[in-house]
Amino acid sequence: MTPANCPRCGARLARDNDSGRCAPCQAAERDRLSAPPEVPASFWSHPPLRAALMERHLGRVIRAYRHHPYHGRAALPQAVVASWLGITQAQLSRVENGPPLVHLDRLAHWAALLRIPAEHLWFDVVGGEHHPVSKLEPRTAIAAKGPDESRRILLAGIAAVAAGAGFLCGSTGLQSRRIGAADVARLNAVLELYWSVDAECGGGALYEEVARFAESVYRMLDWSHPASLSPQLVASVAAARQLAGWTALDTGRYSEAQRHFVAGERAALAADDRPLTAMIRYSQAKQLQHLRHNLDALAALQLARGQLGSQATPAVNSLLLGAEAASLAALGDHRAAERALAESSSQFERICPEREPSWMAFYDRGELLAQYGRVYRDKARQDKKHGSAAVRFVTDAIDAFGPGNVRSSLLNEVGLCSALFLADEPEQALTVGRRVLFNAESVSSARVIDRVNNLRRDLTRHHGLPDVAAFAQDLATLKVRR
Repeated sequence: MTPANCPRCGARLARDNDSGRCAPCQAAERDRLSAPPEVPASFWSHPPLRAALMERHLGRVIRAYRHHPYHGRAALPQAVVASWLGITQAQLSRVENGPPLVHLDRLAHWAALLRIPAEHLWFDVVGGEHHPVSKLEPRTAIAAKGPDESRRILLAGIAAVAAGAGFLCGSTGLQSRRIGAADVARLNAVLELYWSVDAECGGGALYEEVARFAESVYRMLDWSHPASLSPQLVASVAAARQLAGWTALDTGRYSEAQRHFVAGERAALAADDRPLTAMIRYSQAKQLQHLRHNLDALAALQLARGQLGSQATPAVNSLLLGAEAASLAALGDHRAAERALAESSSQFERICPEREPSWMAFYDRGELLAQYGRVYRDKARQDKKHGSAAVRFVTDAIDAFGPGNVRSSLLNEVGLCSALFLADEPEQALTVGRRVLFNAESVSSARVIDRVNNLRRDLTRHHGLPDVAAFAQDLATLKVRR
């Protein structure tokens, strides 16, 4: 039944009012596209919203927020709320319908944007009062903390798990015990935790921790263990060195990255794990691409693919071919790049997740589309008619990434900004670019900062516009967050 009063101010509604809001409140809401509205304290007592808060699922909280009667009969569109949060509508849909977010930086940032009162939260917001995350957590164990402190606590927790499992120097009984299958399983679990933090926070947030962890577990190769366990143990140790190399690359420590990659490659070869060897060579190639040594990167990728032999899988092949396409395009061989992309897509369609290595779980359609975006941006630099295709591919890539893949989404937002400049859409490029500048310093990644700074080469033709010139000056202010 149509309510007789405006749910926002309580004023009586006219009989022909079908919006659910009085005229003054509708006028007050006209700027809601730019920022969340101020809401009364009673807003948070609405039963669906209270239920979502009790579930400790921020995605469901956002959905209940959008459908609150305070906003009128029509729910706030996902696209509007997504723009407040700095993500796409498709990403917000996954946040609302997927598993609960666990990344404290993002939880705190979004809660602050929506002005959710601290007393309703199950985590801490920047500058907020202390609220326990768990009823079992002693009050004395937690201090009021912001996202940086929460991140440090998270990393300390992972390190404590690693130390408790005997994977770090200084742990009791480090040299004396015999390794079993359970130890390898625990090692892989710790690696998964570190990988998840890397994807959300960037390598600079955890390189020191991961490097110490990787060098400690490398010594496990000399520990006593059943011969049948050797391949799994060596592969896990190699994966730890690959992770250390990846985080070093992400923080700009290229010589240290190469040292870890070489050690990891040696271990993977010893385990005769050719897909993992290929993955480590792919990581080396990504470093070479970042440093614009594309000829060397191409050689590394082709060597990796050529040595896979019978151990080749569609996902690994697709990954390598997509990276080859990016280097070929950067070298100006666009026809060969398009052939590599087509073959990469063909391999991607054959992927059966159950038959792929567990560490390939990160590779999804977003990663494939990102390579299309890179190739078409290079083509657009020679002929702007390819700019619209570059925009389309990068947009699709961003929409395909999951909410936990913060760094990849941000890197492709940089690519989208670049593509829009190349497509002669400077106003849209600046909209995306300002969002990139806002978000870039929240991720501890030298790669992200370098990519943002590289936007200068693609905005050149629009530099005469005052807003573009000001944006170019803002690029120089970015710094890597440690």
